[in-house]
Amino acid sequence: MPTFAYKGRNRLNELVAGEREAANADELRSLLRREQIVMTQANEKGRVISIPKLGTRKKVNAKELAVFTRQFSVMIDAGLPLVQCLDILAEQQPNPFFKEVLRQVRQNVEEGSTLHSALQRHPKVFDGLYTHMVEAGETGGVLDLILQRLATLIEKVVKLKRSIISASIYPAAVILVAIAAIAVILIVVIPQFEQIFIGLLGPGELLPLPTRIVMALSGFLAGWGGLATLAFLIAAAIGTRAYYKTEKGRWHIDSLLLKTPIFGPLLRKVAVARFSRILSTLLSSGVPILQSLDITSKTAGNVVIEDAILKVRAGVERGENFVDPLKATKVFPHMVGQMIGVGEQTGALDSMLGKIADFYEEEVDSAIADLLAMIEPVLILFLGVTIGGIVISMYLPLFTLIGKLAGGPK
Repeated sequence: MPTFAYKGRNRLNELVAGEREAANADELRSLLRREQIVMTQANEKGRVISIPKLGTRKKVNAKELAVFTRQFSVMIDAGLPLVQCLDILAEQQPNPFFKEVLRQVRQNVEEGSTLHSALQRHPKVFDGLYTHMVEAGETGGVLDLILQRLATLIEKVVKLKRSIISASIYPAAVILVAIAAIAVILIVVIPQFEQIFIGLLGPGELLPLPTRIVMALSGFLAGWGGLATLAFLIAAAIGTRAYYKTEKGRWHIDSLLLKTPIFGPLLRKVAVARFSRILSTLLSSGVPILQSLDITSKTAGNVVIEDAILKVRAGVERGENFVDPLKATKVFPHMVGQMIGVGEQTGALDSMLGKIADFYEEEVDSAIADLLAMIEPVLILFLGVTIGGIVISMYLPLFTLIGKLAGGPK
């Protein structure tokens, strides 16, 4: 049986090291786990076996989290012990970072920590929404039901994001191809025509104005102007991103996005759908309304919507009803305020928010379909006018030359 030199951390998070015989690294990890040691590295006869560490890939995407939550809820509903569920899910997790996080959560639970407290130690994976819902499930003894709701919520949020991405991929791809095609024509093709036209011009003759404009643009892009334009675009993108990271910049850009003619209404519908879905899930899970509004504001994705939710929270905290401060923000559509008012009066606010979320999620799907249907002919028209204009401007001198030849002496 091979001997391993190992390193790890004990329950006090102290670094420990030693040697132990084991058939393989998995058996060694199990042996050390019984001694409450989390193995971080093992060497077998000079061969290093790397153990996934926090920091290898510090990211868990929403799809991975949704799959984990759904599987977790099924296991809890089947009556498996919490530690065993976490152990099984950790071992079958393909993401090394997520696997190590789940092992640490399992160890914390083994040591007597509650599940939500163990999850709170990993905010990059489990945000406030997740941990507070788990806490509500633990307190109410309905953890399996809460995990099912969490999985459904994450799946719906992922679907909403995917809808937005799918709406932007097609026009972005067409625009990039169009820019590349126009750049090739201006930088490579037009200079060849320019040499021909110069040789055909007589003394004092000028090319047609459209042709001169296209040639001037071609000369600009083929020289330092092209590099200067590219540098400007890169600098503008970096500058915009840096400005967005500031509080003032984020407010200005988010406000501008909501006011844009085409994408503004779509982004507002997305924000309303997300707000309603998350708040409905939190309230139906037993999370207090003030805490629910706090969590929902942090997941708004737009600082204008976030500020509006915090104003609603402040109004509720002062003793006002839910709908009045919501209407006062003038951010949410009038219909949303009316439906929330009815839900508040009937004591079914969470249910009404769920219906609002269903409605606006369908509205988002419909708006995206309409947007794609509208963008396609606009892009075709843009390409036709741009490339057609360049081609026609290059043929104008030929038409002039043919006219001169046809009207010359026979």
